[in-house]
Amino acid sequence: MKELESTLAMDVRTGALIALILCATFIAAKILDRAIDRAIARSEKRGEEDTTGLRFVRRCLLVLTYGLGCGWALVQIPELQTMGHSVLAGAGVLTIVAGLASQQVLGNVVSGVLIVIFRPFRLNDRISVNGMTGVVEDINLRDIVLRDPDNNRIVIPNSIITGNAVVNFHHTDTRVRRRIEVGIGYDSDVDTALALLVEIVRANPARIDGRSPAEVARGDAEVIARVSALGESAVVLSTWFWARNIADAAVIEGELLRAIKLRFDADGITIPYPQRTLSFAPGTAARIASPSA
Repeated sequence: MKELESTLAMDVRTGALIALILCATFIAAKILDRAIDRAIARSEKRGEEDTTGLRFVRRCLLVLTYGLGCGWALVQIPELQTMGHSVLAGAGVLTIVAGLASQQVLGNVVSGVLIVIFRPFRLNDRISVNGMTGVVEDINLRDIVLRDPDNNRIVIPNSIITGNAVVNFHHTDTRVRRRIEVGIGYDSDVDTALALLVEIVRANPARIDGRSPAEVARGDAEVIARVSALGESAVVLSTWFWARNIADAAVIEGELLRAIKLRFDADGITIPYPQRTLSFAPGTAARIASPSA
């Protein structure tokens, strides 16, 4: 009877200690989280520091805090002491994570560390990767979060970021170059159409001269237009223009397309659409015309 009472008392003490450890871990994690949040808020208010690293460090410290707390709690249970010691050991933590996590998850974590260290982009940068474009809202251990122009949230694993080319639009030179393609009929005058394209682009007041000083010194043309392809039903012409930023480029592109259509119509330059000529076997046309026959 005394042994049973002693065992029960020990179990109660162990349970109370485990509960205390877990509560202390939770409180410590909350205090740490709030402290880093305040540091991030101060940095953003001053505008002096990049908060990408702080957000990443916060997640790492929270994972470490919870891992140490759980490991300490496991040590209090005799049957789980070995596992608890492994969790508490630094190498043991990495070993357990490697054993429980998949290779892809670990790859995302490593990629996240590389992103924070080398900083190919930062929070609030506008980037494009693997065909997806948006503003960076968050960077964490496994993925980054983009907000696209339609206000959708796109979650991209970090391994995709490090495995593909990333275009960062957030830099001091905000100028962009856009290409416009238009098809004309094979019976239209190509030289006239090219000259009209150059004239239309030059006449747009919102575009800018994107030539470098060396190109200006050489006398390179400010606006060019060329034949870029011979399609099935059209001769494809291309021209390029520069804009101060992406927003201006979208407006200018719409204005130029409208101007091209109106000017080509006025000057007799046709913009064809795909057409097909159907040839019927002898007697087929008659059967189609008289389906009851």
